[in-house]
Amino acid sequence: MENNKSFEMAKLAIEALEDKKAEDIRMIDISEVSVIADYFIIAGGSNRSQIQALCDNVEEKLGRAGLPVKQIEGYDTANWVLLDFGDIIVHIFDKENRLLYDLERIWRDGKQIELKDIE
Repeated sequence: MENNKSFEMAKLAIEALEDKKAEDIRMIDISEVSVIADYFIIAGGSNRSQIQALCDNVEEKLGRAGLPVKQIEGYDTANWVLLDFGDIIVHIFDKENRLLYDLERIWRDGKQIELKDIE
């Protein structure tokens, strides 16, 4: 991986999501198709409380690693929350909005990274 720091950040975010039982976690390397970030992490939550708990856990885990969140969008409604850490952007959706916005399709030029390959 070119950007090791970004990759390590992404791994931490995924661990935080897994801790709170996020659904269908995906990681997309967008470093070669966009300048906005190196990685998108996309995950699902089943309800507002779980989605907010997922956000809180990601923010806390990365914060403790010295990686504060730069911007959070959508936390209060919690149907699509975006956590911007600079080199990685975490998207947490409810089922309906994940299907509606279908980021995996929009960013299909990026490289999907299998979670089993990041250990």
